[in-house]
Amino acid sequence: MLQTVEGSPIEAQCPAGLKHQILHSSLTKNALILMGSDMVGPGGLKKGNNISLSLSCSSEEETNNYFSNLADGGRIVEDLKLQFWGAMFGVLTDKFGITWMLTCHKK
Repeated sequence: MLQTVEGSPIEAQCPAGLKHQILHSSLTKNALILMGSDMVGPGGLKKGNNISLSLSCSSEEETNNYFSNLADGGRIVEDLKLQFWGAMFGVLTDKFGITWMLTCHKK
């Protein structure tokens, strides 16, 4: 599955040059889900930020707990909040420089 910026709910918020970049992609086989994106944060591409870890949580409480613990000593990139695709989602960089994306799909 590939979703470009063009045609997505955030298209109007992005520069025209990003319209053909991949906003979200996923490859699923059995229980394995590999997700990816071309999107780069506002700070631009730097050595070490070319990969992020995605954590899918089973409840809002678990998501809030992980987000809070991972953000301790780190930096919040995008606050944890309900997104246009119907999931709670937030992004942070932990105190070790690892970027995390946390997701909790609403039941």
